[in-house]
Amino acid sequence: QVQLVESGGGLVQPGGSLKLSCTASGFTFRNYPMRWYRQAPGKEREWVATVSPGGSNTDYADAVKGRFTISRDNSKNTVYLQMNSLEAEDTAIYYCNVVRGVASQYWGQGTQVTVSS
Repeated sequence: QVQLVESGGGLVQPGGSLKLSCTASGFTFRNYPMRWYRQAPGKEREWVATVSPGGSNTDYADAVKGRFTISRDNSKNTVYLQMNSLEAEDTAIYYCNVVRGVASQYWGQGTQVTVSS
């Protein structure tokens, strides 16, 4: 079965950096775009970034553009989110996501990122 396992979250001061990882299994990872989402307390889950199957194309939400970088290593079935210049507003649970078809969407369990001094 499809599994997505995130890691790398934690507590960081404003202006700091974190790198999240999501390791996938149960499907042919290299064939699918991968996405990161986040959900802050009391808010809807929002899309953060997407990387194409081969890794050459990326897209970002305006709120993170220029600060976050999504990448992937298909040899390791892993997608990454490098987060720099973190702000308090980036505090959220970050989720890895893959859509394999109509009504076939999968989420990881999430990893908590807290930006605070």
